[in-house]
Formats: sequence, C-alpha cells, structure tokens
Amino acid sequence: MTEKIDELDNYLDPHYIQRSNWLRAAVLGANDGILSTASLAIGVAAASNLREPIILATLAGLVAGALSMAAGEYVSVSSQTDVEKADIEREIVELKEMPEIELQRLAQIYEKRGLKKETAMVVAKELTETDALGAHIRDELGINEISQAKPIQAAFASGSAFTIGGLLPFLVTLFLPLESMEYSLYGFALFFLILLGALAAKTGGSNIWKAILRITFWGTTAMGLTALVGYMFNVNLG
Repeated sequence: MTEKIDELDNYLDPHYIQRSNWLRAAVLGANDGILSTASLAIGVAAASNLREPIILATLAGLVAGALSMAAGEYVSVSSQTDVEKADIEREIVELKEMPEIELQRLAQIYEKRGLKKETAMVVAKELTETDALGAHIRDELGINEISQAKPIQAAFASGSAFTIGGLLPFLVTLFLPLESMEYSLYGFALFFLILLGALAAKTGGSNIWKAILRITFWGTTAMGLTALVGYMFNVNLG
C-alpha cells in the first residue's frame, strides 16, 4: 500500500501554490524589466532624433532597475523573515511557560477547522508529543515551507528576471531602425509582455486570456503615457 502511495506521489504534479514564491518574484521582475525599460526607451525616443541617447537611457534603466528590484525584494522579504523569526521565538517562550494553554489553543484551531472537540484534543496532544513547536508554527502562525520567506531566492529571481526582461527592449534600441523607434518598442514590448503573461498563467495554472488582457491593458497604458510625456516635453535631444 505504501509503495502505491509513493508511486502516486511521484506521478502527480506538484500543486501550483508550491511555485508561488519564485513565480511571483520572477513574473514581477520580468514584467517590470520589459515594461519600465521599454517605457523609458519610448519616452526618450519620442524626444530624440539620435540613437545614442536612447541606448544610454535604456541601458542605465536596465542596470539600475535590476539592482533596485533585487535589493528591494531582498529588503522586503527579509522584513517578512524577521517577523516570522520573532513570532517563532515568542512561540518557543510560550510553549515553555504555558504549555497547557498552548495545547488548548492548538486544539481550538483544529476544532474550528471541523474536528470534534475530543478529536481535536487528541490530535493536538499527539502533534505536541511529536513536534510541539512545528505544530504551532504550521497551524497557529501559518508558516510552512511553501509560504516561508526566502530573501536570497526572491532577490535573485527578481533581479535576474528584470535583467532578462529589460534586455529585450534594449536589443530593439540597438538593432531596429531609428525612424518610428517608439512604435517598434511598443510592438515588441507588448509581444514580450503577452508571452510572459501566457507563460506565467500556464505555470501558475490560471486563466491565460485573462492574464494576457490584463498585461496588455496596463502595458499599453504605461507605455502610452510615457510616450506622451516624451512628445509633450520634447527637448530635441538630437
């Protein structure tokens, strides 16, 4: 029976939620890399008749954005980690100082989830005997391997994804004709965003068309407003 269960576990794909940490950081990074770099390039292209200012601004935005995304993600997720560690330390103290109250609290959690009062107490006692701290971290604090914050992983995923996403519009500024550069940037950026939205939706198990519609709308809005700024404040960089 055990062998059959193991075979079934190997056959089944992991749940989509297990990908949530790195997928969120990667999608956010790549989306921001494409959108912010392309928007910046479009804004400069609308105000310039030379390729060099466009390339320089795009490259500067790419480097600064990637470092900013990685640092911001690391600081943000590290703050979450600090909160988690503080809660765990507090839980350790409470388990030492008032184990009976903590046992009752654990039993109440299971009772609220649908177990009978007697069953909930039995489960709470058995889990407490096995791993009291682990049971409270998981069921009282809601921290597990999937939701637990991982600053290094999030920073690397976000920074790398931003770099990859930002390189795409940067290549457009290098090789496509200067005439109507802003339109080329918009077209390619939108294409890249649609691909990213579809890939993220498929990886996360969500609706692909809804993701494409969402990313197309906001991408067009952002790039359109940036182009408008470039045309309004045309400083004739060329």
